[in-house]
Amino acid sequence: MGLFSHKITRDDLKPGDHIYSWRNAYIYSHHGIYVGDEKVIHFTRGGGLEFGTGTVLDKIIDISIPNHGRRDNKCLDCGDQSNLGGVISSCLDCFLAGGNLYLFEYSASPSIFLAKRGGTCTIASSDPCDEVISRAKFLHLRNGFGEYDLLDNNCEDFAIYCKTGLFVLSMATKFGSSGQANSVSAAGGVVSLTLKVLGVKKKTSGHEEDSVVSVVNQVISSTVKYVVPGVGGLALAEYGHYCFGRLFYDIGVRKDACKVSVEELVAFVGAKQGLLERKTSISS
Repeated sequence: MGLFSHKITRDDLKPGDHIYSWRNAYIYSHHGIYVGDEKVIHFTRGGGLEFGTGTVLDKIIDISIPNHGRRDNKCLDCGDQSNLGGVISSCLDCFLAGGNLYLFEYSASPSIFLAKRGGTCTIASSDPCDEVISRAKFLHLRNGFGEYDLLDNNCEDFAIYCKTGLFVLSMATKFGSSGQANSVSAAGGVVSLTLKVLGVKKKTSGHEEDSVVSVVNQVISSTVKYVVPGVGGLALAEYGHYCFGRLFYDIGVRKDACKVSVEELVAFVGAKQGLLERKTSISS
């Protein structure tokens, strides 16, 4: 696999592969598990939308995707999946939606991980392909991966869980192991660091993780500013923070991630959804 290109051909595909296809001029990618026989199991938001912002932006993105989400292009194999949500099975053509085919990389070294774009690789190792396919099929059968959420529980999270069995079991903590979402979080941290260096105060949560990140921010920013003063030093400090943020939250490094059987996951997701529904009912 090349350093920057993960593009593969259909002939390269093997059952159990974590694949993805870029959408809307490479703004984001849609992920799934190839289970063989030209079939892909993937996690998507209802209404045929994978981005899922809940705004008009969804419609704009959907229109920009060729051969996807419109009834006049109904697949003879899959039928009309434009309103399906959750864990679904599609043919490879419907999954790709006119885009190219890419392979997600596992067991990446930290240096390779940081060199590549978020949402293309992880430091975590993959389990054997039969375990991967078994998880994907079970979650498809039970539609058991919860509600789709762009940042906290998306298609990349689903595929990474199927490949690794790693999950964050917490009623309070985000599900997410998605590299795309973590890149957004890391970018948000860059903004925080910029404000901090410029003297703008921000209230902290007091969590241990915040303290660790805070210390690293100070080390990176102060060290780089001595080496490269001025705006250039700040830019390098910001980039260092961004890289650390991505690495810190990768599923292969996170201390709160553990191996969870697919049966336990379905039970946990059900309990979490029930709790959220009760809270919503009480508040309303």
